[in-house]
Amino acid sequence: MSQIAIIEAFAELEDPRRRAGQRHALPLCLALFTVGYAAGNQGFLAIGDWISSYREQLIDLFKPPKNRLPSYSTVRRALLHINYEQYSLCLAKFFNVQPVPGETISLDGKVLKCSYQIENDNLNSASHPAIMLVSAYIVERGLILEPFEVDAKTNEIKALPELIQKLALKGVVFAFDAINTQKKLVS
Repeated sequence: MSQIAIIEAFAELEDPRRRAGQRHALPLCLALFTVGYAAGNQGFLAIGDWISSYREQLIDLFKPPKNRLPSYSTVRRALLHINYEQYSLCLAKFFNVQPVPGETISLDGKVLKCSYQIENDNLNSASHPAIMLVSAYIVERGLILEPFEVDAKTNEIKALPELIQKLALKGVVFAFDAINTQKKLVS
Protein backbone atom coordinates (compact mmCIF):
# COMPACT_ATOMS: atom_id res chain seq x y z
CA MET A 1 0.00 0.00 0.00
CA SER A 2 1.55 3.33 -1.03
CA GLN A 3 1.24 6.45 1.09
CA ILE A 4 0.48 9.95 -0.05
CA ALA A 5 3.47 12.23 -0.60
CA ILE A 6 3.03 14.46 2.45
CA ILE A 7 3.28 11.47 4.80
CA GLU A 8 6.37 10.25 2.95
CA ALA A 9 7.87 13.74 3.36
CA PHE A 10 7.91 13.27 7.15
CA ALA A 11 8.83 9.56 7.14
CA GLU A 12 12.51 10.17 7.95
CA LEU A 13 11.81 12.56 10.82
CA GLU A 14 12.91 11.15 14.18
CA ASP A 15 10.03 10.49 16.57
CA PRO A 16 11.00 11.75 20.06
CA ARG A 17 7.91 10.31 21.75
CA ARG A 18 7.95 7.27 23.99
CA ARG A 19 6.96 4.07 22.22
CA ALA A 20 4.56 3.04 24.98
CA GLY A 21 1.02 4.16 24.23
CA GLN A 22 1.60 5.43 20.71
CA ARG A 23 -1.47 4.98 18.56
CA HIS A 24 -0.62 7.27 15.68
CA ALA A 25 2.56 7.59 13.64
CA LEU A 26 4.41 10.90 13.77
CA PRO A 27 4.25 11.42 9.97
CA LEU A 28 0.44 11.17 10.08
CA CYS A 29 0.21 13.70 12.93
CA LEU A 30 2.54 16.13 11.13
CA ALA A 31 0.75 15.69 7.82
CA LEU A 32 -2.63 16.42 9.45
CA PHE A 33 -1.18 19.46 11.23
CA THR A 34 0.40 20.80 8.03
CA VAL A 35 -2.68 20.25 5.87
CA GLY A 36 -5.00 21.55 8.60
CA TYR A 37 -2.93 24.69 9.04
CA ALA A 38 -2.72 25.19 5.26
CA ALA A 39 -6.53 24.93 5.18
CA GLY A 40 -6.69 28.03 7.40
CA ASN A 41 -7.05 26.46 10.84
CA GLN A 42 -4.92 28.30 13.37
CA GLY A 43 -4.54 26.57 16.70
CA PHE A 44 -4.82 22.99 17.83
CA LEU A 45 -8.52 23.19 18.74
CA ALA A 46 -9.35 24.52 15.26
CA ILE A 47 -7.27 21.75 13.68
CA GLY A 48 -9.07 19.21 15.91
CA ASP A 49 -12.45 20.57 14.77
CA TRP A 50 -11.26 20.40 11.16
CA ILE A 51 -10.16 16.76 11.63
CA SER A 52 -13.57 15.92 13.15
CA SER A 53 -15.48 17.75 10.40
CA TYR A 54 -13.62 16.03 7.56
CA ARG A 55 -13.07 12.70 9.29
CA GLU A 56 -14.40 10.47 6.48
CA GLN A 57 -12.56 12.34 3.72
CA LEU A 58 -9.31 12.34 5.71
CA ILE A 59 -9.61 8.61 6.40
CA ASP A 60 -10.13 8.00 2.67
CA LEU A 61 -7.14 10.21 1.84
CA PHE A 62 -4.61 9.11 4.48
CA LYS A 63 -5.83 5.52 5.06
CA PRO A 64 -4.66 5.39 8.72
CA PRO A 65 -4.36 2.06 10.54
CA LYS A 66 -7.69 0.91 12.01
CA ASN A 67 -9.34 3.93 10.31
CA ARG A 68 -8.58 6.15 13.32
CA LEU A 69 -7.33 9.72 13.17
CA PRO A 70 -5.46 11.45 15.99
CA SER A 71 -7.23 14.02 18.16
CA TYR A 72 -6.04 17.61 18.46
CA SER A 73 -4.27 16.79 21.74
CA THR A 74 -2.36 13.93 20.09
CA VAL A 75 -1.28 16.22 17.26
CA ARG A 76 -0.27 18.84 19.84
CA ARG A 77 1.76 16.35 21.89
CA ALA A 78 3.48 15.08 18.74
CA LEU A 79 4.55 18.63 17.87
CA LEU A 80 5.82 19.52 21.32
CA HIS A 81 9.11 17.66 21.06
CA ILE A 82 9.93 17.42 17.36
CA ASN A 83 13.06 18.95 15.90
CA TYR A 84 11.70 22.03 14.14
CA GLU A 85 14.77 22.40 11.96
CA GLN A 86 14.20 18.90 10.57
CA TYR A 87 10.47 19.63 10.21
CA SER A 88 11.17 22.79 8.22
CA LEU A 89 13.68 20.94 6.04
CA CYS A 90 11.06 18.26 5.32
CA LEU A 91 8.55 20.97 4.36
CA ALA A 92 11.05 22.84 2.19
CA LYS A 93 11.95 19.59 0.43
CA PHE A 94 8.27 18.63 0.00
CA PHE A 95 7.29 22.02 -1.41
CA ASN A 96 10.59 22.30 -3.32
CA VAL A 97 11.44 25.71 -1.88
CA GLN A 98 14.78 26.48 -3.49
CA PRO A 99 15.95 29.86 -4.73
CA VAL A 100 16.86 29.98 -8.41
CA PRO A 101 19.43 32.22 -10.13
CA GLY A 102 18.15 35.74 -10.67
CA GLU A 103 15.95 35.82 -7.57
CA THR A 104 16.47 38.19 -4.65
CA ILE A 105 16.96 36.80 -1.15
CA SER A 106 16.29 39.30 1.59
CA LEU A 107 18.04 38.61 4.90
CA ASP A 108 17.01 40.18 8.20
CA GLY A 109 17.55 39.41 11.84
CA LYS A 110 14.86 39.66 14.48
CA VAL A 111 14.68 38.99 18.19
CA LEU A 112 11.76 36.75 19.11
CA LYS A 113 9.35 38.67 21.28
CA CYS A 114 9.26 37.49 24.92
CA SER A 115 11.90 34.82 24.27
CA TYR A 116 14.20 36.08 27.01
CA GLN A 117 13.90 35.17 30.64
CA ILE A 118 15.38 37.20 33.46
CA GLU A 119 13.82 35.39 36.43
CA ASN A 120 16.23 34.82 39.25
CA ASP A 121 13.71 33.77 41.87
CA ASN A 122 12.39 30.69 40.01
CA LEU A 123 14.70 27.75 40.66
CA ASN A 124 13.01 25.60 37.99
CA SER A 125 13.85 27.99 35.19
CA ALA A 126 17.29 29.27 34.32
CA SER A 127 17.74 32.81 32.99
CA HIS A 128 18.64 33.10 29.32
CA PRO A 129 19.02 35.84 26.72
CA ALA A 130 16.52 36.49 23.96
CA ILE A 131 16.52 34.23 20.91
CA MET A 132 17.62 35.92 17.69
CA LEU A 133 16.89 34.49 14.24
CA VAL A 134 18.02 35.54 10.79
CA SER A 135 15.32 34.94 8.19
CA ALA A 136 15.88 34.43 4.48
CA TYR A 137 13.00 35.49 2.25
CA ILE A 138 12.66 34.87 -1.50
CA VAL A 139 11.20 38.20 -2.60
CA GLU A 140 9.82 37.24 -6.01
CA ARG A 141 7.80 34.28 -4.76
CA GLY A 142 7.10 35.43 -1.19
CA LEU A 143 8.61 32.29 0.35
CA ILE A 144 10.52 32.04 3.60
CA LEU A 145 13.52 29.74 3.79
CA GLU A 146 14.61 27.95 6.94
CA PRO A 147 15.43 30.45 9.72
CA PHE A 148 18.96 30.53 11.08
CA GLU A 149 19.43 30.86 14.86
CA VAL A 150 22.13 33.30 15.94
CA ASP A 151 24.49 32.22 18.70
CA ALA A 152 23.57 33.90 21.99
CA LYS A 153 27.06 35.39 22.37
CA THR A 154 27.06 37.17 19.01
CA ASN A 155 24.71 39.14 16.78
CA GLU A 156 23.11 39.23 13.34
CA ILE A 157 26.14 40.91 11.75
CA LYS A 158 28.46 38.00 12.50
CA ALA A 159 25.84 35.37 11.65
CA LEU A 160 25.13 36.55 8.09
CA PRO A 161 28.38 35.33 6.45
CA GLU A 162 27.76 31.88 7.93
CA LEU A 163 24.16 31.86 6.64
CA ILE A 164 25.23 32.99 3.16
CA GLN A 165 27.87 30.26 3.10
CA LYS A 166 25.27 27.72 4.27
CA LEU A 167 22.95 28.74 1.43
CA ALA A 168 25.92 28.56 -1.02
CA LEU A 169 23.98 30.03 -3.90
CA LYS A 170 25.25 31.36 -7.20
CA GLY A 171 23.39 33.88 -9.29
CA VAL A 172 21.08 35.18 -6.56
CA VAL A 173 21.00 38.72 -5.22
CA PHE A 174 21.19 39.19 -1.45
CA ALA A 175 19.45 42.19 0.10
CA PHE A 176 20.32 43.40 3.61
CA ASP A 177 19.16 46.14 5.92
CA ALA A 178 21.41 49.05 6.93
CA ILE A 179 23.03 47.29 9.89
CA ASN A 180 24.76 44.87 7.51
CA THR A 181 26.34 47.49 5.24
CA GLN A 182 29.39 47.97 7.46
CA LYS A 183 32.81 47.82 5.78
CA LYS A 184 34.19 45.23 8.15
CA LEU A 185 31.61 42.55 8.98
CA VAL A 186 33.80 39.81 10.43
CA SER A 187 37.35 40.02 11.62
